[in-house]
Amino acid sequence: MTVSHPAGPRTAVLCGPYLSGKTTLLEAMLFEAGALRRRGKVDDGSSLGDGAPEARAHTMSTELNVASTAYLGEAWTFIDCPGSVELAQEALGALTVADIAVVVCEPDPDKAPAVAPLLRQLDAQDIPHMLFINKMDQGAASVRATMAALQAASARPLVLREIPIRDGETVTGHVDLVSEKAFRWEPDTPSSLIALPDSASDRESEARTELLESLADFDDALLEKLLEDVSPSTGEVYETLAKDLAGNLLVPVFFGSAANAHGVRRLLKALRHDTPECSVLAARQGLEVVDAASDAARVRIFKTLHAGHAGKLSIGRVLRGRVGEGDTIAGMRPAGMNRLFGAAHERVSEAECGSVVAFGKLDAVTTGDLVSPDAVLGRPGWPDAPPPLFAQAIQAESRSDDVKLPGNLQKVIEEDPSLVTFHDETTGEFILGGQGQMHLTLALEKLQNRSGLTVRAAMPRVAYRETIRKPVKRHARHKKQTGGHGEFGDVHIELKPRARGSGFAFEQKIHGGAVPRQYIPAVEGGAQDALACGPLGFPVVDVSVTLTDGQHHSVDSSEMAFRKAGSQAIRDALPEAGPVLLEPINAVTLSVPTVHTPRLQRIIAARRGQILGFDAKAGWEGWDEVQCQIPAAEMQDLIVELRSATQGAGTFESHFDHLQELTGKDADRVVAMQAEAAE
Repeated sequence: MTVSHPAGPRTAVLCGPYLSGKTTLLEAMLFEAGALRRRGKVDDGSSLGDGAPEARAHTMSTELNVASTAYLGEAWTFIDCPGSVELAQEALGALTVADIAVVVCEPDPDKAPAVAPLLRQLDAQDIPHMLFINKMDQGAASVRATMAALQAASARPLVLREIPIRDGETVTGHVDLVSEKAFRWEPDTPSSLIALPDSASDRESEARTELLESLADFDDALLEKLLEDVSPSTGEVYETLAKDLAGNLLVPVFFGSAANAHGVRRLLKALRHDTPECSVLAARQGLEVVDAASDAARVRIFKTLHAGHAGKLSIGRVLRGRVGEGDTIAGMRPAGMNRLFGAAHERVSEAECGSVVAFGKLDAVTTGDLVSPDAVLGRPGWPDAPPPLFAQAIQAESRSDDVKLPGNLQKVIEEDPSLVTFHDETTGEFILGGQGQMHLTLALEKLQNRSGLTVRAAMPRVAYRETIRKPVKRHARHKKQTGGHGEFGDVHIELKPRARGSGFAFEQKIHGGAVPRQYIPAVEGGAQDALACGPLGFPVVDVSVTLTDGQHHSVDSSEMAFRKAGSQAIRDALPEAGPVLLEPINAVTLSVPTVHTPRLQRIIAARRGQILGFDAKAGWEGWDEVQCQIPAAEMQDLIVELRSATQGAGTFESHFDHLQELTGKDADRVVAMQAEAAE
């Protein structure tokens, strides 16, 4: 069989849930390609990837790991993505430059929900992908059960490319359904070609028929042959598979054991034969496919790193044209181009179409930018960062480092756009938000490792408010005589509660100039000063203040005197107006696999929440959405509990909905904590 391979470097992204074995698979692929002399291990920190101190400390991938190499004379870049759901933005960015994605998962149908969001994302972005079911050396491993569970999450049919050969419960090899050849797995050496076992013959025939029928759904000529009982040639089947994969019509399924290098060579060969060339990706992203040698380069920046003395590195893929040494990128001349192999950098003088390289010191370019030689062309097709699900209030441990914190933290955020910072105007805190507790822990560790800044983190304070239950009238006089002009302001006010959410209102009913018109705004300002902190220690909302009467002095009255009088009147009135604490209530939509939906009632009830309703999640078979209201004070670690209860699959969306009275022991506890903090 003659197979023509695409010209130019290609890129494959390894993605999948945490602990599925992606980094181990990358080690095995690089070893098989001859790029590594020995396979490293994640557990002992000897793997090519995960070189960051944070990754070593937690024995997990914390950022993209890029390795450019060659396999059988062809240029490849493999990008290993973190599996933690809290670091999903890393994978989403890498997928924008992927010719193909390899979704790595475990052979356990109960863990399929953790893969579902990724499969749906790949379908939505129209990215060709294949499945690699890892850890097939486990005794209870089941390819068909895992496929059945995953099919519900995929809009494309999952198609077996091979079936396992078993010796009892142990998988000892595989049968290729296209070539119909059988192979026995050997420890750390290429598989041995063997005769098709009698025990696998019937299963192989059935599985191959299913494969051909799946292909015939997209090929009328093949369908006609099958209807006429004509068996297509092996070459025809390979060609049809490659065409359908490039068109993202189906998802081939492979399996093996990355830790034992089983099935890895088969996966590499499938990638080599079936992965489309870079022009397919360029067309998918709206770039005209033209003669690369005569057209201006287009580069997608998909990752930013701040590499110590090397400065800022912008990792990008050339989607069109080529970039030579001395050429400009976005109007800037990069400080060199480097091919990446884990932590190793190799200087290159040219990057052809399809290459992945790191450009030095492109200060005006950010992650996600599509750039030409002269300009930044925007961020077409770049995924929006998800809204934060977990937040902490942070401050530098040393007051002298306060001024350094924002700038150094911004470098961390440049590397991970799913992190956000903002000042909470209500509480005065500096907030760091992200996708979970580990996400923020890693960000702060990175900050300390790279800049030496130690940061204290705590749960953010809740923006409680207070209001009043009954109207009160008060008279206040501010009088002060210290020689020369004195201070005099006299007001009568009426303080009333308003409907929840209606805010503050001020009006005046002065007759006969008892309070001169120019001083009335000062009374309003004084009232607002006093309402900034009520008797319970929080801002007072949803009240009206009416100025009904007063007195003035022709010499001693002033705006300041009436402002002080207005403030004093409100402070005197508030304790007698029935102050009550208000807590913010959020509208929350929880999204979980249906099998976990019954657990939500307990989670919501334990957080003083109220379920409003639930329904099937649109377009997500086997998932539910639950609408509820939960106090903001109970939201702070919701994502931690939700993921724990749903094997990492659950998530939520939330926004402020309304303020609600809080009474009893809960209110007493909040007021006591506020008083303690104010001391």
